[in-house]
Amino acid sequence: MQPLKGIFSQLNTPALLVGLDQPDDAAVYQLNDTQAVVSTVDFFPPVVDDAYDFGAIAAANAMSDIYAMGGFPLFAINLVAYPDGLGLDMLTEILRGGAEKVREAGAVIAGGHTVTDKEPKYGLAVTGMVNPKRILTKGGARAGDALILTKALGTGTITTALKRGVADAAHVKAAVESMARLNKTAAEIALRYDIHAATDITGFGLIGHAHEVAHQSGMDIHFDYGAIRWLSGALDYAKQGIFPGGEGRNRDYYETWTHFAGAFEVYEQDLLYDPQTSGGLLMAAAPDDAESLLNALLKAGETAAIIGSVKPGIQPEGGGIRVTK
Repeated sequence: MQPLKGIFSQLNTPALLVGLDQPDDAAVYQLNDTQAVVSTVDFFPPVVDDAYDFGAIAAANAMSDIYAMGGFPLFAINLVAYPDGLGLDMLTEILRGGAEKVREAGAVIAGGHTVTDKEPKYGLAVTGMVNPKRILTKGGARAGDALILTKALGTGTITTALKRGVADAAHVKAAVESMARLNKTAAEIALRYDIHAATDITGFGLIGHAHEVAHQSGMDIHFDYGAIRWLSGALDYAKQGIFPGGEGRNRDYYETWTHFAGAFEVYEQDLLYDPQTSGGLLMAAAPDDAESLLNALLKAGETAAIIGSVKPGIQPEGGGIRVTK
């Protein structure tokens, strides 16, 4: 049997390509010229009532980080917190939803860990692969790039309306379908085109994640508010001021970099800070490729739209967000 030292010596010098120096959606560790490991983790409490749907959404959300880096998942480890005395039927459905979503991604569940907690929580630690020459990071956006978002927004306000018992069943159904939809197809299509930067839209809302792209790229981002797509019901609940607590925290932190140009209602601004669960990919595409990429995404059934563009940063460090109505 060949010693481990001999096995590893056959690889090119491994390197951490993406880590804490420029935080991104996942860590990337290069193995050789054509292979790098991409690793991420995510878990949270239930966002919907149905246990199976919760498991599927949490799994899709965790694997989304792998797709945002241009990779594909290989295997995942379940992470579970579960109360004593709640019964195993619900846990079984959570795990089934997660396992079937992982299988849909072409990956496998390879194990897991469970702890006792007062509130159920579920997610995955995901390991995938990516070509080190084709990694998508937050920090590559260029002036003139078109910004494409692959899913409609509004999951935070809709799931909060559900928790408060005021959500319409049709609105919840559409939100669940969006959250459970993998970013797999969108990522596979994107890699055929000239994409300079990418991230997925989750807890920091559209503005928060866009700021990360802008800042790490040394650019500013301009959004066309009218081009943004919303899930059915999102505008109605937003008008009623129904938002999760994270919306206010996002606003408090990111409003320093954000400028609204035009007559905006408060709820319209709030929606852009709304924390998302398992949102779409935000991609900075070369202008010559943007329309072709958009058409390919729409043909594949994605709720995609060109919602803005990348501009030179007003400040040297970039990070500015301008929203025009």
